[in-house]
Amino acid sequence: MKKLLLLTLCASLCCSLYAQQQPFNGLDMNIGNIFRLSDAKTRSISPENFSGQPGKGGMATLEEGTARAAARELGQGWKVNPYINIEPGQTFTLAEITGPGSIQHIWMTPTGNWRYSILRFYWDDETTPSVEVPVGDFFGMGWGEYAPLNSLAVCVNPGSAFNCYWPMPFRRKCKITMENINTERMTLYYQIDYTLTDVPEDAGYFHAQFRRNNPVKGADYTLVDGIKGKGQYVGTYLAWGVNNNGWWGEGEIKFFMDGDKKFPTICGTGTEDYFCGSYNFDTKGKYQEFSTAYTGLPQVIRPDGLYRSQQRFGLYRWHIMDPIRFEKELKVTIQDLGWRSGGRYLPQQSDISSVVYWYQREPHAPFPPLPAKNDLEVN
Repeated sequence: MKKLLLLTLCASLCCSLYAQQQPFNGLDMNIGNIFRLSDAKTRSISPENFSGQPGKGGMATLEEGTARAAARELGQGWKVNPYINIEPGQTFTLAEITGPGSIQHIWMTPTGNWRYSILRFYWDDETTPSVEVPVGDFFGMGWGEYAPLNSLAVCVNPGSAFNCYWPMPFRRKCKITMENINTERMTLYYQIDYTLTDVPEDAGYFHAQFRRNNPVKGADYTLVDGIKGKGQYVGTYLAWGVNNNGWWGEGEIKFFMDGDKKFPTICGTGTEDYFCGSYNFDTKGKYQEFSTAYTGLPQVIRPDGLYRSQQRFGLYRWHIMDPIRFEKELKVTIQDLGWRSGGRYLPQQSDISSVVYWYQREPHAPFPPLPAKNDLEVN
């Protein structure tokens, strides 16, 4: 027995020493390892340095800069090109990075209609995007109006400042674009902070997909379907517009994975329960907004008796501490369910938009086509 305990202790010490001797790659940052030094290289792309190369920031001349008028008395180096303009119908490449490395933070503040600015991410020279989402929905602002959002993965700060902290590792290449499908020019300030470093073999690629049904048919809304491969589901955002009276969130969320047919492996107990609230988010007879590290109801748009006739809600749930792991495939649905007279459930016809976030090995299955411009419009 003593010999076994000694062997176990030795093995544990060896593992600990081995872990301490491994070079730190600068990923998986947290307050517990912020003191560790590494050979990772910090880089940042913005309109003041489109390439992210060392020593290449703030080089725009007055002839090149979007803010040439404001900087005309100061010249090069004085905030000459802090933003870009994206014309109607134009797609602008925000970043193109050669890896290996990882996106660590994104900040941006887009003007115009956020549903009409489409954000796309491509990993390792793929021809179809792994992220394809209207910019407002990607950052939890699907209704096109500012609301404070304070979470670990996404923050929306005063002045419509969008921030994303989802880690996004890549091996060979990363490309990020923004398409303006509006009829008016949009202005975009942005910064993409990343690191160049070794990426672990088991690192999955970040994905996000947008869908909308307006109205939902059959009271059953599909958030995502047809995910193929090994991965883990890490987040849900819903912009939910209610078209009837009364409480609207009795529906259950269901995760069908790895061969599930009629019945799922994971089945929730109600919409507000999945978003880690309870009893209709009701505090003293009114909906109570909240925003926490992993879950929130940051936005409640209430009818004003004139032009706004439906209640609208924005909700998020990040599975950071409880990712939903799948081996081969995943489908996620949520029921559009409220109450009718006599204590009976009401199959609803709500206006629901969603963004789902997950990591997986590439290649990914093709996304369904993004809704047409008229079908994206908030109305």
